[in-house]
Amino acid sequence: MSHDYQEFIANFKQESGIDLYLYKEAQMKRRLTSLRDKKGFADFREYYHSLHKNPNLFNELLDRITINVSEFYRNRQRWEVLENKVVPHLLNNRKHIKIWSAACSTGEEPYTLAIILSQYLPIDQIKIVATDIDEKAIQRARLGVYPERALREMPIKMKQKYFTKQQSLYKISDNIKSCVTFKKHNLLADQYETQNDLIVCRNVLIYFTEDAKSTIYTKFSEALNKDGIFFVGSTEQIFSPHQYQLKSFDTFFYKKD
Repeated sequence: MSHDYQEFIANFKQESGIDLYLYKEAQMKRRLTSLRDKKGFADFREYYHSLHKNPNLFNELLDRITINVSEFYRNRQRWEVLENKVVPHLLNNRKHIKIWSAACSTGEEPYTLAIILSQYLPIDQIKIVATDIDEKAIQRARLGVYPERALREMPIKMKQKYFTKQQSLYKISDNIKSCVTFKKHNLLADQYETQNDLIVCRNVLIYFTEDAKSTIYTKFSEALNKDGIFFVGSTEQIFSPHQYQLKSFDTFFYKKD
């Protein structure tokens, strides 16, 4: 690893609290080098000095690191399992369920959860905490306005019921919005929400090293109530869930023992 890249990582951690060593090195270095080159900097030292002074440059880098790719009902079959199997399991012996949507990006995931839960519970009983490291993504999530492509998996009935069309954009209804509280959170450095019945964290952990991933799984497990469910992305199967006090509940769903 080049010295100026190492120095860049150390400085960036001090500035942002984000430790890039915990991300897969080849992917991250390639991504950052291409952004640095695109912006016309000769090396990482020069790039960091400009980042330090320019919030727009800094935010653009955060966007590149966090890769905000999201849509409603992403991998729809998994959401059908959540609706038909997971939610009934959770509501079997609970009147309220505490939900954490971690690394929620621009909000499609926690709003999907709220829409599904509204089929089972009164709106004022649905409380979802949604977190992400990227403040710009959180701002967009709070706005609740989405392009058509973000809704391509959304069942038509739901689209008509919960969205208002404004020109080419779709605005989510205020009552669904009221179910979700957005906060900034760093999975690698901050304290975790506790006593959750459902934690959803999808398509994020693939970017971390195995050690970082293991630490995160342990923390998620500790943050779950007994019989709570952990829902992961379609490339993130946990191969030895028992080491985290989890067992398979369905494909990409794990239950806390």
